Amino acid sequence: MSDMSDEINTQAEIEYCDTHEVHHDILKKVNAAMPDEEEISDLSDLFKVFGDSTRLKILFVLFEAEVCVCDLAELLNMTQSAISHQLKVLKQSKLVSSRREGKSVFYSLADNHVRSIIAQGREHIEE
Repeated sequence: MSDMSDEINTQAEIEYCDTHEVHHDILKKVNAAMPDEEEISDLSDLFKVFGDSTRLKILFVLFEAEVCVCDLAELLNMTQSAISHQLKVLKQSKLVSSRREGKSVFYSLADNHVRSIIAQGREHIEE
């Protein structure tokens, strides 16, 4: 293994307690603040949407401008069908919105939360 691999493996090691002691006061506090299963599931589904590089590219385009499917397909060098499929996922997750203008449909970010989520993710990976 290389030195870099050794360093990554060392950083990823998990340390365990030398004794088994449950801290009930801490667990009570955590359980009181824990979201219910439905909310956890919904949040997990939202983060899965961000797990696709094409959808992230679409969001980055929408940070800059409201665009139609034709524009996205041209910018990302993809078919309109592939772009439409990803836009459907983003729209179902309430991350993008659309409006019709004549024969064209323009897409934009649904709100500034999308920008905030991406910005915080970028800050995290740049640490």
